[in-house]
Amino acid sequence: MTQAPIDFTLIASIFFLAGLVKGIMGMGMPTVAMGLLGLLMAPVQAAALLVAPAVTTNIWQMVAGPHLRASMQRIGPLMVGTVIGTIGGIGFLASAHSASAGVALGVVLAAYALFALISPRFVVPRTSESWLGPIVGLLTGLISGSTGIFVIPMVPYISSLDLEREQLIQALGGAFTASALALGVGLWWTDHYPIAALSSSLLALIPAFIGMMIGQRLRAKIPPVTFRRVFLYSILALGLYMALR
Repeated sequence: MTQAPIDFTLIASIFFLAGLVKGIMGMGMPTVAMGLLGLLMAPVQAAALLVAPAVTTNIWQMVAGPHLRASMQRIGPLMVGTVIGTIGGIGFLASAHSASAGVALGVVLAAYALFALISPRFVVPRTSESWLGPIVGLLTGLISGSTGIFVIPMVPYISSLDLEREQLIQALGGAFTASALALGVGLWWTDHYPIAALSSSLLALIPAFIGMMIGQRLRAKIPPVTFRRVFLYSILALGLYMALR
């Protein structure tokens, strides 16, 4: 049974919103895009659309700052583990029934929002990064390969490294770049990244970049705590709806 084509205007609006959130928070594009696209299509199709905007905007975020080398040294082991885990977990996203994958996606979205709202505070000792980073990356990759979402447990881990704000944003950009590239390779390897998806994904770059640029301008004008709470409660509601519908 084939799925009816989705109006690209709607897809463009979703990527504009995802880019806007990313511009304001330095993260959130895959969370918003996968969550909203998952209401319209199978998660594996949504993941294919996500690859090009996620890779390109995160490369931009990764290189736009003075701490690139230092950031990559800190998260290098994490990135390696993420790539391995994503390639290993892509089978579920590629082969699962869309309903099962949608439930998994909703559960991950809700879990991420709940964890972030609770905001547990912890710090990873510098001496533990070499062995803990690959484990966190592997778990993140397995979840990413299964749902298309690469935030848990990667984002809490990077946030616990006690990085200065701009270095934190660059580190997140590098980790998300590795995750998105691995997701794209996994989808291509399993024949779930056709030319049609690639062309639509490239077109989605335009609204994503526009949203991200506007978000960066708004970053200093919007109270970050208020925006973050509204964003997380929205993601929680969306995740619960996807898991229970």
